[in-house]
Amino acid sequence: MEENSPKRNNKKLVIGAIILAGISLFAVSFYLSSRAYESTDNAQLDSDLLPVRAGVTGYIAEIRFKDNQEVKKGDTLIVFNTAELIAEINQIKAELENAKLNVDVSGSMADASVQSADAAAFESVSDAQGIQSAKATYDKAIQDFNRAKQLLNIKAITENAYEQAQTQLNIAKAAYLKAQAMQQSSSSSSSGLKTRAFAERKQVSVAKNLILKKEAELVAAKERLRHAFIIAPFDGIITRRNIQSGQFITIGQSLCAIINHKELWVTANFKETQMNKIKLGQKVEISVDAFHDQSLSGTIESYGGATGSRFALIPPDNATGNFIKIAQRFPVRIKLDSKSGYNQLYPGLSVFVKVKVN
Repeated sequence: MEENSPKRNNKKLVIGAIILAGISLFAVSFYLSSRAYESTDNAQLDSDLLPVRAGVTGYIAEIRFKDNQEVKKGDTLIVFNTAELIAEINQIKAELENAKLNVDVSGSMADASVQSADAAAFESVSDAQGIQSAKATYDKAIQDFNRAKQLLNIKAITENAYEQAQTQLNIAKAAYLKAQAMQQSSSSSSSGLKTRAFAERKQVSVAKNLILKKEAELVAAKERLRHAFIIAPFDGIITRRNIQSGQFITIGQSLCAIINHKELWVTANFKETQMNKIKLGQKVEISVDAFHDQSLSGTIESYGGATGSRFALIPPDNATGNFIKIAQRFPVRIKLDSKSGYNQLYPGLSVFVKVKVN
């Protein structure tokens, strides 16, 4: 018994040494591993989530999906009643055609007014020449009358001849005054027609502007008609439906939501003390809490730009005397590799990430 005691003690020492060596090896391995990786469990899968809102006001005519249904890009999801929208488009089209006709009519009237103004201007020139002719006749009649008067004083002509000369003078004077009046009238008419032609040219511009307005209204009406058909913008799952057929909807009202579950990424929130080792392009190992056998890989793609607290509804204010320092979390976006499997992976699932920093 006493001879076996040293052997037993030696055996215990060997076992203890082996255990100590194993613990030391594990500690060294853990230390080296911790230096080669930065990890966090404050991470989750993310994707595009699009709230679908109404772009028109009206009644829902048809709903072409079920809640939580997968849809393809371009699928028609919701159809509004389009009777009023189509009637509005037809009305604007009719008003647009009237505006185009008004341009033609106004242009024709303006051209006619310009021609009338030109004719009145020519007539005014002609009347001015008529004034000169009448003035010459009037001047000659004055000379003839004065001569007849002198001859009558010396009894060289008869009283009848004198009266004829006086009559010719009155006729020439009346013709001269008439020519002046006609020239003034044609000149005023020419000015008035020119002013009218200018106004009608402006009316053409007004009619053309009305065409532009109606064309813009037509584009807006067609755009509203397009919004009467809700189209899936990408492949995904449509959920959170809160409408019924026949329901009256106003612009901006929430209809449903579409989740793009095919294109996922990871948002990981690292402590600020870890950020000095995390660089763009580093490889990442990802495990999903919901599926322990689901192993993913990815790459650091971008930084969030600010700590998570900066995006809070009420950011914390540390300008107080009783300040307590808390390590902040910084969001990092991780791009999943194209070879990663996406079976039953959805936005919001928690993941554990390890970033290889060495």
